[in-house]
Amino acid sequence: MGYVTTNDGVEIFYKDWGPRDAEVLYFHHGWPLSSDDWDAQMIYFLEKGYRVVAHDRRGHGRSSQVWDGHDMDHYADDVAAVVQHLGISKAIHIGHSTGGGEVARYIAKHGETHVSKAILVSSVPPFMIKTEQNPNGLPKAVFDDFLTQILKNRSEFYRAVPEGPFYGFNRPNAQPSEAVIQNWWRQGMMGSIKAHYDGVVAFSQTDFTEDLKKISVPVLVLHGDDDQVVPFEISGKLSVELVQNGTLKVYPGYSHGMLTLNHDVINPDLLAFIQS
Repeated sequence: MGYVTTNDGVEIFYKDWGPRDAEVLYFHHGWPLSSDDWDAQMIYFLEKGYRVVAHDRRGHGRSSQVWDGHDMDHYADDVAAVVQHLGISKAIHIGHSTGGGEVARYIAKHGETHVSKAILVSSVPPFMIKTEQNPNGLPKAVFDDFLTQILKNRSEFYRAVPEGPFYGFNRPNAQPSEAVIQNWWRQGMMGSIKAHYDGVVAFSQTDFTEDLKKISVPVLVLHGDDDQVVPFEISGKLSVELVQNGTLKVYPGYSHGMLTLNHDVINPDLLAFIQS
């Protein structure tokens, strides 16, 4: 574990575990969490001999709580800084939710020289907001409410999200895990309110359509059909049609938080694609 300083002076925290000469899997976390959200994947692939890397996005987790740069272009540049610092020549980039947008923008902006494959899990591309050109998107009012709740009582909001839609714990017969809910809250409260406030705008109002079109490496798109945070119909279903070499896998009944709740199913599917 360590830090890399970006060109604009931001300290980005990263984890880098495993043999130096092993194939690299680079994990990108969702809003408003940290690299800790990839625990179930990083330990799984570390034990299978891979080198696993993940960073905390600026303003999130243990990275610098700077006031600016909370947008997809800076996020992508921060990834490039970590890649350069670690001397990674090739990697499979795996993004969840907002992290999927980060992967798309990183590849589109910095090219595929250091990328072999990409995986988008329950990810925000291509575009979240409902417009005339994107009629199936979510109303902007949904995300405006996110901003209101963050300002009103961020701690309370960060309990309500994992207690309800994120893991599908609001569904009939669900079995909520207090430990999972608390871990989500813990990760969220580690970060900066400014980064999280700006991050809502970044993940919801960034159009990744052209980014996706530029990606030619193999892309696996994974999505649960009961995702209440990033609905499959506006995200995964469209993303796989925009990339040049995409494969889609849909999980009936799985939530936005399937990487945590269903890692016993998801991890082997990730492995199969990685080894293909």
